[in-house]
Amino acid sequence: MTTVANKVSTPPSIALGRRGLLVTRNAWDWLFAALTLLGCAYAAWRYHASMDGYELAILFASAPALLALGWAWRPLQVLTLVSGGAALLAIQLYLGQVDSFGADLAAGEQRFLLKYLLSSQSAILWMSVLTFLSTLFYWLGLFQKGQHSSAESMGSRLAWAAVAMALIGTLVRWFESHQIAPDIGHIPVSNLYEVFVMFTWMTTLFYLYYEERFATRALGAYVMLVVSAAVAFLLWYTVARDAHEIQPLVPALQSWWMKIHVPANFVGYGCFALASMVALAYLLKTASPRALLIGLVAVPTALVLVLLVFRFGVELSAETRTGLEAWARKMGGVALFLGMAVALRKPLTARLPELLRLDELMYKAIALGFAFFTIATILGAFWAAEAWGGYWSWDPKETWALIVWLNYAAWLHMRLLKGLRGAVSAWWALIGLLITTFAFLGVNMFLSGLHSYGTL
Repeated sequence: MTTVANKVSTPPSIALGRRGLLVTRNAWDWLFAALTLLGCAYAAWRYHASMDGYELAILFASAPALLALGWAWRPLQVLTLVSGGAALLAIQLYLGQVDSFGADLAAGEQRFLLKYLLSSQSAILWMSVLTFLSTLFYWLGLFQKGQHSSAESMGSRLAWAAVAMALIGTLVRWFESHQIAPDIGHIPVSNLYEVFVMFTWMTTLFYLYYEERFATRALGAYVMLVVSAAVAFLLWYTVARDAHEIQPLVPALQSWWMKIHVPANFVGYGCFALASMVALAYLLKTASPRALLIGLVAVPTALVLVLLVFRFGVELSAETRTGLEAWARKMGGVALFLGMAVALRKPLTARLPELLRLDELMYKAIALGFAFFTIATILGAFWAAEAWGGYWSWDPKETWALIVWLNYAAWLHMRLLKGLRGAVSAWWALIGLLITTFAFLGVNMFLSGLHSYGTL
């Protein structure tokens, strides 16, 4: 018999989507549809001369996809209109007048709204601030008593605002790149700076969907931790390497495959990161303090030992050695934080949903991420064949992408066919984040190959 506690409540916006996209539509839904189709038609008319056939196909395919998603999950309608409208306002401020071509990017430092809010760099900095604030309020909510937490509600609103600013920054940066020179303009998914922005809004948006789907906000404190870590890296990378500067694409990236391969990859990365944070919450809720301390401290410690092996046992440049030592210190900080989390596990887990919901959310996130990561890997093989003449070359990046794929394929296999549940699956999902992180960043730092254009 299914108990009431085990039932997952379905919010109205999700339930409406399940009944059919053309059923129970209201006036706002039809207005959103009209504005979406009108925007697609305007973009095709205004910029068709700068778009090839593949880009036009993507544009016309994205309109019905966005329409369906907005109808199925109504908060996306507001997000789309706000971010799209703000991006159009920024473009208009750059252009100065409707019929002019070739914007003066110096306006980004001269016009108030561009300088402090709507230029790509300003919007992304606002995204960073809002992400940190959202994480802070989610964590404050864990220590509030009562069923409803005002701090968690504020954390959720700030998370939505961070996603909106990230999308505005991405769209405006896309426009800015085209104003520098005809051969520089590109979709902003080509380097670590741009993909970390995408990881931030994508992971946050996936979490916000599941937050509504599972009617819980307590997980925000955990999921936004990994998002904040990504934003912290983004800010460091911006200062250390002037990464926010728009650069021309290297020849290997001058392909329409990039426009679909990279976003598909980051759906996978975002879902895997979300699942790992849910796994952390699951383990804090169930595992014994001794097991948690051993496991959560041993994993970063093992990574530090691996880094030290590289430090003393492999011939590396002075810059790489310095980077390894910095990463070792960071892992020590991670171990300290996890130890504090174990010590405060009671208040940190009091507001979490029941274990069945956590387990289901972990599974759904990994399943969705695995599907998109598989698609991205296949697309990457086609891209490699076009760029380098072969579908697979055992490049370090390709090899580690295969390791990530095999890891989650094995996880899903054990769950679906062997009934894997509980702490074992949670530990596996948490360790999977380390594997994925190394595939994404570690390969760029320590190894070289055909993907070396993404080095740190």
